[in-house]
Amino acid sequence: MQRALSFNSSPDISVPLRLLLGAPVFVLLAALLLLWTGPSAMVSRWTAPTLAITHLFTLGALASAMAGAMMQILPVATGINVLAPRSTSAGVHGLLSLGTLILAAGFLSDRAGLFPLAAVLLGGALLWLALACAGGLWQYRKQTTKGASEILVAVRFAMVALAVTAAIGVGLAAAWAGWLPLSRHMTNLHAGWGLLGWVGILLVGMAYQVIPIFQVTELYPKFITRWLAPAIFVLLTAFTVNLFAGSSIQWEIGRAIAVLLLAACLLFATVTFQLLWTRKRPQADTTTLFWRTSMISLAACAPVWLLQISGHGDFTVTLGVLFIVGFAWSAINGMMYKIIPFLLWYHLQKDLTIALRVVPKVKQIIPDTTAAKQFWPHLLALLLLVAASLRPMLLTHAAALALAVSALWLLWNIAGALRLFRRAKLEIGEALATATAPWK
Repeated sequence: MQRALSFNSSPDISVPLRLLLGAPVFVLLAALLLLWTGPSAMVSRWTAPTLAITHLFTLGALASAMAGAMMQILPVATGINVLAPRSTSAGVHGLLSLGTLILAAGFLSDRAGLFPLAAVLLGGALLWLALACAGGLWQYRKQTTKGASEILVAVRFAMVALAVTAAIGVGLAAAWAGWLPLSRHMTNLHAGWGLLGWVGILLVGMAYQVIPIFQVTELYPKFITRWLAPAIFVLLTAFTVNLFAGSSIQWEIGRAIAVLLLAACLLFATVTFQLLWTRKRPQADTTTLFWRTSMISLAACAPVWLLQISGHGDFTVTLGVLFIVGFAWSAINGMMYKIIPFLLWYHLQKDLTIALRVVPKVKQIIPDTTAAKQFWPHLLALLLLVAASLRPMLLTHAAALALAVSALWLLWNIAGALRLFRRAKLEIGEALATATAPWK
């Protein structure tokens, strides 16, 4: 991993921004749906409201934000651009957003005809993203920057995991449409490849870059950056093969693989938390708080999973909350407070040939004191969601309300940054006009 980034390789600001901005909107939609449906969405992972809310989060929020972050980080960190970044960003964003809404509507209305349409739209979005990334990795392979191999390995494995997730998802959509039998094994594989493969491996790869740079920590140990992403991918592959192998010790092998996957997640959480705790800036900023919350949530999946397999109850909803909201969304929410202000600042000043005082500093675009206020409703929402997964009747509505407040607060902070960006552009234009005006 290299600390120096090539910002001149940044794509047009619209490429990552439209995908990043859509993420909190879908979190808000998920929160409002949870508020509307109430405790039935927290009782079981198999209910229609639960499936709708889960996919609003995983597809509408996580996939969108991660695609945007990847399309920004890849060129500046590795020298690799996705093919046709503007059209890829617009196409993936449109298909992904519409497909997610139709899929959620299909779950809620139980209209079989909506699932094939959602599968076409979502399959098209994810295939477009995968092909654009694969084409970029091939076309720009000779100009890869030094030290970029670790993040590229993670991206390659994550894109394959995304393709597997999408393929299984299309098959499950056909099952919901009544064309194929619905298999819980395939549903479990879909969740495993989507959450641990696509989301997990890609977040791991991005952490290799953004944690040392933006959090001013030491680099990740070499054995982590070299082997963790491949190990997770190999273990997911082994778990999939074992599921269809029909061995007499299939259950034991599956549990052993699951324990190894859990150990890999715990290792990443522990190392990342240790890097954050010993960072060179002792005062934790808002993004540090979000990352610490993310790692604690990932680590908390271990005891909850052990409770799940011990037969003391069904804790799958709790696991989903910890991984999706606690681990993945916490990390993405925190990264937005670094990526969006930097994007706006960079595109304000990148073409200037003279220094202008009207250009705001990065820290002024979303001040840390402003961002910190949104962390607390996010943390409250996470704690209430975990509690609601155990006591749905008592706490579901409170959890949904807190999540909605957190999403709205994030949107408000981002909107403030965009207003500042537009105002600064006007002031820069006026300052340049004044500086270049001929003397009369």
